[in-house]
Amino acid sequence: MIGSGVCDMKLIVITLFPEMFTALTEYGVVGRAFREEAPKVSLLCVNPREFTTDKHQTVDDRPYGGGPGMVMRAEPLAAAVAFAREQLPRAKVIYLSPQGSQLNQEAVQQFAARDEMILVAGRYEGVDERFIQSCVDEEWSIGDYVLSGGELAAMVWVDAVVRLLPGVLGHQESAAQDSFSEGVLDCPHYTRPESWNEQRVPEVLLSGDHEAIRRWRREQSQQRTQQRRPDLLTRLEVKK
Repeated sequence: MIGSGVCDMKLIVITLFPEMFTALTEYGVVGRAFREEAPKVSLLCVNPREFTTDKHQTVDDRPYGGGPGMVMRAEPLAAAVAFAREQLPRAKVIYLSPQGSQLNQEAVQQFAARDEMILVAGRYEGVDERFIQSCVDEEWSIGDYVLSGGELAAMVWVDAVVRLLPGVLGHQESAAQDSFSEGVLDCPHYTRPESWNEQRVPEVLLSGDHEAIRRWRREQSQQRTQQRRPDLLTRLEVKK
């Protein structure tokens, strides 16, 4: 268990490779959220192999009907989820799957309001459909592409959600001003020196006029979104 005790959020990940998650918990501002003296979030990784009954700890088998690859068996996964539910009885079970709903910032913000969640990271060609039907509450995808396993997707999911918890970022407005937080891309950013590679920082950012800076950043966000992701503006119009 990482960050046990009283936390704002408690997470359990069902995974064959628990060690992969040290990349998430040991580095950066999100990693600190797990390691602080008063941690804001806890993470427990549960390996389905611990719930097998054979000496080889088999978690996969050939698919009925033939075809390449292997499929994760329902029994070890279901047992792992049952164990996880004992720890977090109010948690929804979320399966990271390319067939799930597309994860976006609006969904991430909704997840950040929850305090318990169980994530399932699949492997191989997928998992037995009966496990999904019996044990999974929600399916979510991080994009229209295929990974070798769900661990990376789960880490992306956790990173996006945990950074929105109060106090995780050094300045809470950092999250509020991120790309997608208002449905559009972020504006350009600059730091010292004022001139680099024959390019200067826009004068408005040096003016000290906070209202002018706010307007410039908003205009830049709109322009950048129109140029690079016009589909986002279309979605905003639909919501209106």
